[in-house]
Amino acid sequence: MWVVIGIFIAASGIIAIDVPYLRSQGLRKELWVFSFLLLIGVGLNLALFVLHWAIPNPLDLIIFVYKPVSRLVFGLLT
Repeated sequence: MWVVIGIFIAASGIIAIDVPYLRSQGLRKELWVFSFLLLIGVGLNLALFVLHWAIPNPLDLIIFVYKPVSRLVFGLLT
């Protein structure tokens, strides 16, 4: 329960700092992107710390894609 409250307090602090500046400057697109990314971040944090889901590392996808290429290049160079 405390983790959820902490995540929402942190998100509220980030919102309190960034949203007034974005609104005063008239940066509507940046505000939408900020809101979307913050929502994804809060959702992933809740999934990780509250629901204990195993969230895959983005580096695993990069390794999966480039490992065959690396083996091919290494094979050509040796």
